[in-house]
Amino acid sequence: MATEESWRSLRNRRMAEPGAADAYRAAEVAYELGAQVHRLRIENRWTQEQLAVAAGMTQSAVARFEAGAAVPTIPVLARLAKALSTELSVSFVDRPKAG
Repeated sequence: MATEESWRSLRNRRMAEPGAADAYRAAEVAYELGAQVHRLRIENRWTQEQLAVAAGMTQSAVARFEAGAAVPTIPVLARLAKALSTELSVSFVDRPKAG
C-alpha cells in the first residue's frame, strides 16, 4: 500500500519550489482585490454588467476579476475605483524583519 502524502506536506513541498511563494502571494492579492470589488459592487446594488459598463470593461472581465482569476493593471483598478465612487490607493508597506 502506497503511503499517502498529507495536504500539509504536499503544500510545504510545493511552496519550497522556486517561485511558488511569489505565485501564491499574487493569487492571494488577486483574491483580496476581487473580493473587495465584489463587496463594493453589491453595496452599490449593481450587477456585474452595470459595473462593467461604468468601468468600460466587459462583464466577463468583471466576473474573472471578482473570482480572483485575474490581476488587473493599475489603469483598470483606477477605472473600477472611479466607477465604484471610491479612490484607489496603492502603497508599499514594510514587512516585519525576520528573526
